[in-house]
Amino acid sequence: MFQLKIMFQLKIKGEKMNTFKKLIISSLVALGFFAFNVNANAACGKLVIAEQNWASAELMANVDKIILEKGYGCEVELVPGATMPTFTSMNDKGSPDMNPEQWANAVYTPLKKAVDEKRLIIANKAPITGLGEGWWITPGTIKKHPKIKGMTALEILEHPEWFPYKEDPSKGAFVGCPAGWGCQLANANLFRAFEMEKKGWVLVDPGSAAGLDGSIAKAADSGNPWFGYYWNPTSIIGKYGLIPVDFGVKFAGRDNWDNCITLAEQDCADPKPTAWTKSEVNSIVTANFAKTGGKDALKYVKKRVFPGEVMNSMLVYMADNQAKGSDAAIEFLKQHEGVWGKWVSGGAKKKIKAGL
Repeated sequence: MFQLKIMFQLKIKGEKMNTFKKLIISSLVALGFFAFNVNANAACGKLVIAEQNWASAELMANVDKIILEKGYGCEVELVPGATMPTFTSMNDKGSPDMNPEQWANAVYTPLKKAVDEKRLIIANKAPITGLGEGWWITPGTIKKHPKIKGMTALEILEHPEWFPYKEDPSKGAFVGCPAGWGCQLANANLFRAFEMEKKGWVLVDPGSAAGLDGSIAKAADSGNPWFGYYWNPTSIIGKYGLIPVDFGVKFAGRDNWDNCITLAEQDCADPKPTAWTKSEVNSIVTANFAKTGGKDALKYVKKRVFPGEVMNSMLVYMADNQAKGSDAAIEFLKQHEGVWGKWVSGGAKKKIKAGL
């Protein structure tokens, strides 16, 4: 009887011990799931993104901030930036973590080296479609001179009389860049390369960015012809529907472009006729972005492409409403879900929409 009692007590203790063990195991499993969820939610840490000092770059940086924060749980800080200072800081110091709109031609050689040495990553090779620099005409130009439709620059240059220069109507006006801009040198050397002076043209310095924009606006509003330099994406292209002109010649190589066309006249003795160099914009990130942001953040940047017409419409919105990048980003996310919804996962999309 005594032995049976002892055995019964041991059985009870054993069952209690097993129950206690099961409780501990269950708790550990629950803690494991909790830790997994915490780690999953904290997968994206703090990121610093450059908000550069022009409209499209402001828009892109603020769209990235909202999507990465609301959709993927990142903590994003925007810092002021510009093409060369931002690249130099990323290359030398590893900060900021991302430049959404890096114009690659300006840093062609050092960017290639930084990518080869794994300091920087080109996360998106073409985040905006339809971009580029070159020569443009207004829609009013075609309306006034229908023959010009589809003409190349080489063909247009034979007709300076279609673009009378205000100070000397016997000559044609080609509007270049303001003094001090890099494109001012390029246009001056192309003016020589295409022998435009001999053909009856004058290279007009608009004096400033406002002067350049004003010359386009005045011509477009009055229906008068206009021929000159501009770039895309911009609100001016979107608002006035400027039409790009094919040069009628191939790109004559980087040596001609880098070692002559882009230099001062005294350093470019024999410029060759050429099309404008291909404009390349990248979204670049540091190695830290890839580590801290995680695969989902990097995947988002890779898929994020703004259609040129949508970007231009947003730049017109910003100009007309004097909107900052932060305001424009919310407008973009509200009006163009069909665009950005393809960049993110279904779960992230729901979070972003709920957070607007």
